[in-house]
Amino acid sequence: MDGDYLMPGTKRGSDELMSHNSPMVTANGTGLSPHHTGNDMNNDAKKVKLDQNAPSRVVHIRSLPPDVTEADIVQLGIPFGKMTNVLLLKQKNQAFLEFQDESAASTMVSYHTTTPAQIRLKQVYVQFSNHKELKTDQTHSFQNATAQAALQAAQAVMVGGTGTEETRTKTTLRVIVENLVYPVTIEVLYQIFCKFGKVLKMIIFTKNNTFQALIQFGDSVSANAAKLSLDGQNIYNGCCTLRIDYSKLSNLNVKYNNDKSRDFTNPNLPSGDPALDQAMQYGGAPGVVASPFATMAGLGMGMGPTPLTAIGATTLGAPPMPMTQFGMHNAAALNVARMGMPMAPQAGSCVLLVSNLDEQKITPDALFTLFGVYGDVHRVKILFNKKDNALVQMAEPHQAQLAIAHLDKVKVWGKQIRVTQSKHAVVQMPKDGQPDAGLTKDFTNSSLHRFKRPGSKNCQNIFPPSSVLHLSNIPPSITEEELEQAFTPHGSVTGFKFFPKDRKMALIQMGSPEEAITALIAMHNYPLSDSNHLRVSFSKSTI
Repeated sequence: MDGDYLMPGTKRGSDELMSHNSPMVTANGTGLSPHHTGNDMNNDAKKVKLDQNAPSRVVHIRSLPPDVTEADIVQLGIPFGKMTNVLLLKQKNQAFLEFQDESAASTMVSYHTTTPAQIRLKQVYVQFSNHKELKTDQTHSFQNATAQAALQAAQAVMVGGTGTEETRTKTTLRVIVENLVYPVTIEVLYQIFCKFGKVLKMIIFTKNNTFQALIQFGDSVSANAAKLSLDGQNIYNGCCTLRIDYSKLSNLNVKYNNDKSRDFTNPNLPSGDPALDQAMQYGGAPGVVASPFATMAGLGMGMGPTPLTAIGATTLGAPPMPMTQFGMHNAAALNVARMGMPMAPQAGSCVLLVSNLDEQKITPDALFTLFGVYGDVHRVKILFNKKDNALVQMAEPHQAQLAIAHLDKVKVWGKQIRVTQSKHAVVQMPKDGQPDAGLTKDFTNSSLHRFKRPGSKNCQNIFPPSSVLHLSNIPPSITEEELEQAFTPHGSVTGFKFFPKDRKMALIQMGSPEEAITALIAMHNYPLSDSNHLRVSFSKSTI
């Protein structure tokens, strides 16, 4: 049994190490004999004669690239016939592919004996397995699910398969994320979708107050496998639901690598954000401390909660565990992490750089109120030498990401602001006696923080800016006319209604999302009586 480790040009495949009656994958998932030693491996590397196994429905593929997926293995087998099972041993760079007919497996082995096979530009080796069928155990449910999705996708794209022309040719998916409670970044989406094949390009954007993404795969099998498995699944527990269909675009035109677009095949693209580059020149302003985890926000490396990292947390300060494609529990999620899913960096700054502000209207209090919709703001600093730029320090890195997701490129006082991750970790207050002109303010102990209580209902009601505002803490004596009159100086009021069962709350509709932002900044904490201060937030409802 010893001496069967898989290397290019060695004698046998790792499946030789397992008897026909043993499970295909051992408890540790390696499939290797516990008696296998490093010396055996070195000795095997010197053997050059390939073992001529008897024909079988199962093909053994070895010397795989580290980023291989089940979809890659299945795609290699598509030209030869219908496949019934696939097993990827990623840690050992090996895989098994089972065909419905032995003749299909024989054709594949014969073809690749004379024509070397390649996966992701790396040569791989194809031979018969000494196993007559694959019997994957139930402890690898995640891997089984991805394998089945790849097999179904392959069946749909094969000539004569049951799929439509769309499934046989489309490689780009349109993804809509519903119930967006926590931020979803390009890094988060890449972690999820790369399990189904090579992701080439990605663009994220907001349309009609809905977060959307376009994701281009290298082949239609991978795209269809991702669509079959992920449509309707949640990224995080109970929220961030994926709705997936095919895009009409066949090729995404990505000019910049930043937090909104990424070409994974061309890492040398510019960030394409002159405003950010210019603002970074003011990073040495007094009262700013550089972060030891400094990252370029323009390259989309800002950190927030990412799948498989924030395990088991339940509050906004520590968001719930991001779910994988199949809604796994914590232990299973950790297993997926061990299987090699790329992880986004976890370190991140709480500080945001906000640019293109209206110098005449912006104040620390206004930024505290607006950004406070998406997290607890601790400090705000308007840059002395460039007053249309400001730094906003949130309580948690993921709150900073949430603010980016909802406030970047929205219009405030007629100007489209930019919100990006800052390279700084802390905004320091001016030293005693240092002139500041009121440009820096500390809000750490403010009573107006919305999320200081764990489990607050505010955590479940975070929405992007919209023309409809949710009002609460309204005293019984206040009338609809009085509220409309209070909001009118900040824009046109086009609708209003009290909640039928709770008159302490109401919805008010402004003429546009921009007017609603202005009204929220002005009216949040507005005194309606000695003991009632108005609470204002964005609503997803309509009037």
